[in-house]
Amino acid sequence: MEEAKVIETKDGTVSVASAFAGHQQAVQDRDHKFLSKAVEEAYTGVDCGHGGPFGAVVVRNDEVVVSCHNMVLKNTDPTAHAEVTAIREACKKLQQIELSDCEIYASCEPCPMCFGAIHLSRIKRLVYGAKAEAAIAIGFDNFIADALRGTSKHQKAHLEIKRADGNGAIIAEQVFEKTKEKFQMY
Repeated sequence: MEEAKVIETKDGTVSVASAFAGHQQAVQDRDHKFLSKAVEEAYTGVDCGHGGPFGAVVVRNDEVVVSCHNMVLKNTDPTAHAEVTAIREACKKLQQIELSDCEIYASCEPCPMCFGAIHLSRIKRLVYGAKAEAAIAIGFDNFIADALRGTSKHQKAHLEIKRADGNGAIIAEQVFEKTKEKFQMY
């Protein structure tokens, strides 16, 4: 049997090619199927007036767990992006906070918040369709792509960020020490 080969694509991503002849095509077909569902969700969200043209699907064992779209306008919630909404709904449905046996398909490259949610939920695989520049082209903030790629030169958040001084910082740090026996991660 032929050994797997590492392949680097034009965009810098790395994949491992299987020794099985049809494996890559099967993976591509599967990805297309679930990504198409995420794109359908993006259209649905816009048609319903729920939010921007973004969709996400969480998959486990080749089955759709949840299929969601951007709900920012409907929920009056700037964090209700498709990926975050899908993760919240998948966690509720599966009654767990770790989705390490799941994959997420997103119609567009995730913003830093969504990428953070994907990372924190321990999702094992992310497949996205459009690059962030497609969203930027219709008016979404370019800080999304800049933040993901570290290319921001001029745009700064209009937000002051400061660590608390004195006792505020101390009591906030103490909560971790005082609760470590009561709260265990995973």
